[in-house]
This record gives sequence, C-alpha cells and structure tokens, in this order.
Amino acid sequence: MEIFRAPRVTLIARPEFVEPEHLRVQWQGDSSPGERLAEFAGRICYMSQHNPANRSTAEYLENIKKQGHGSVLEHAVYVLLVEGISRSCSHELVRHRAGFGYSQLSQRYVDESHAAFVMPPAILGDAKLESEWEREVADAQAAYVRAVDGLMERYAWIADKVHRRKMAREAARSVLPNATEVKIVVSGNARAWRTMLELRCGEGAELEIRRMAIACLRALVREAPALFSDFEIYLADDRQEAARVTYHKV
Repeated sequence: MEIFRAPRVTLIARPEFVEPEHLRVQWQGDSSPGERLAEFAGRICYMSQHNPANRSTAEYLENIKKQGHGSVLEHAVYVLLVEGISRSCSHELVRHRAGFGYSQLSQRYVDESHAAFVMPPAILGDAKLESEWEREVADAQAAYVRAVDGLMERYAWIADKVHRRKMAREAARSVLPNATEVKIVVSGNARAWRTMLELRCGEGAELEIRRMAIACLRALVREAPALFSDFEIYLADDRQEAARVTYHKV
C-alpha cells in the first residue's frame, strides 16, 4: 500500500505565443511565452507595442498586477498534473470554477484494490498516530476488495463484464476513506490560478490543500515568475508553509 506524504505537481502544458508580424512588440528582457502573451494582450489595449517606457516584460507585468488589470492574465493558461492529494482535497479544489477545467480519476472505472492513500499533514511525524491511521486505511481497502468480489459474484448473471465491474466498483467505493489518493489534471488561466493560490496558500486554509497550493505555486513560479513572483512563501505559526501575496485578486 502506497502512502503519499506530499503532493506531486507536474507542469504538462503551457501557452504558445505566436507574435503577429504586423504588431511586433519591442521586447525588453527575457520572458516565457505566457508572460509575453499577457504583455502583448495588455499592449493591444493602448497600441503601445513600441514600448515607450522601455519596460522589461517583468516590469510591465509588475505594473499590470499593481494596477489590478488582471484581465490580460486570463490569456495565459497553464495545465498541471496534480498527484498525491486526497479526494477530500480534490473536492475542495474543484470548488474553484471560473477560469479552471478539471479531469479527475474515476473510482467507478478504476480498480482501487491497490489505491494509494494520502496521510493528513497533521498526523505526519507522530509514530503512534501514523501507525493507527495506516491500519485504518488498510482495513478500508480490504473492505473494498471484499465488496468488489461479493458484488461481482452477486451480479454474475450480467453478461457484460465491463458493466458488471462498474456496478461493483461504484458500490464498493463507498467504504473507501476521503484519504484515498486521486490524480487530477487542472487547467487554469493565470488570473484564476492567482485567485486560488491567494485563498488556499493562506494560513486559514485547510492544511492539505494549503500544501498542494504551495506545490502548485512553486511550479508556476518556475514557469512564469513575472506572473507569480509577488507571492512570498514563509513558515507559519503552525510550522507549516504558507504564502502571502502583494497584489490581491488582480
């Protein structure tokens, strides 16, 4: 039985910016395609492609965030594969709707006989609590396997094996805990990501989704620092990482 003690976040798609020949920007400094796309969109509003202030992309986007003109950030979409989070955490994540798209592992179709589980951050480091928790999720997984076997036998008269497996798994999954690990593909534009990160990286957020949000933040900062560099990661009073942002809900 695999136990996740931290999420795994992988960037799997980024914007591709194709600059039009007739509206070339006088770029300053290095930048990623998503950052240039946001700058290009902003400059269209004022037809300032000639860059009169000679700003680098990072400086231009810093001013965009400062002024709160977040609409131009919506053009840059980033897709992350998030693994090692619980179904409880994913259900919190998918509450963020505007600007996001989700594709999540289906327990109805996927056999969870060898599912992984996610240990809550609050339990980590306490040997007694960890041992008891592992025993409980192992018992739940064993109950799932017994339920699937019993349901497959009960509905043996159904000729379509695929349909029979779905019937068995959709009922048996009811005994699995919220801690069952899920994999989810999350697409979001930079503005939507910023809003989610501001809310979920804060000290008031539930610990597991805060841990996941911090991992997402690190992946996005590596990819497009000019869009996310005003987030500051720090160690909160509860000894868990949190993050604060300079420009709120741009």
